[in-house]
Amino acid sequence: MKRGDIDIDFADRDVILQKLKHHSASIISDKEQKKHNTGVYFQDIPTDPLTGRASLDYKDADNRGYYKVDMLNVSIYKDIKDGKHLNRLMAKEPDWTLLENKEIVDELFHLNGHFDIVSKLKPTNIEQLAAVLAIIRPAKRHLVNSTWQDIEQEVWQKPEDGTYFFKKAHAFGYAHAIVLQMNLLVDLAN
Repeated sequence: MKRGDIDIDFADRDVILQKLKHHSASIISDKEQKKHNTGVYFQDIPTDPLTGRASLDYKDADNRGYYKVDMLNVSIYKDIKDGKHLNRLMAKEPDWTLLENKEIVDELFHLNGHFDIVSKLKPTNIEQLAAVLAIIRPAKRHLVNSTWQDIEQEVWQKPEDGTYFFKKAHAFGYAHAIVLQMNLLVDLAN
């Protein structure tokens, strides 16, 4: 039974992982066990005695009822002073014209390297920014030359052919992180 996943963002995941008992998740491919980039288990799970990592591939572990938590390093949080600072930056409407600057776009979370798409679509709100994040992925790339009205009708529909696409919840989460980063860039410049 697939359990879904939980992603938790940290400025530095190692700080919290040093304080919590956990086992790193594993990916097993071609009979070789590798450390999962972000996944950990806070449950007792069978482990490899040499590495201390889960001895089960993360997909097999999920099927057996173990729950992987992805602990993600998101460096944009390193410059957040406290909760008030975070809330102030999140509540502020960003300067959307920043997305017209290639150097700035190349600094932004998940948008770096995609200035061509960002500059073509020119998002001016969080919904459009989330859609841009979806269009960057293969399943929705064909929408890059569409109108916003057409994009809004199709961008969140799951592709029938199984091509990788960005789910709406992930896209909106990342769009909010990008807004935070845009406002933080302005904040740090002042």
